[in-house]
Amino acid sequence: MTTVEIEFCLPCGYLNRAEDVQHVLVQSFGETIDEVTLVPGDDGVFTVTANGTTVFDIADDDYDVDEIVRDVRQHA
Repeated sequence: MTTVEIEFCLPCGYLNRAEDVQHVLVQSFGETIDEVTLVPGDDGVFTVTANGTTVFDIADDDYDVDEIVRDVRQHA
């Protein structure tokens, strides 16, 4: 089972992106995912962590929902 945390910058307006990623992950993984948690943050943060491993960081990667899902799948 997989646990995912999406930390996003609320002042930057990343809530919609975080919700989009959450929706696609739940839709893609269905019942095999235990939890997808949204964690509000600041300072431009947008990271996705799967089972304790950061699979996406907006500081290092281009935002691509499909790639995020592939990366989560590799760490599931």
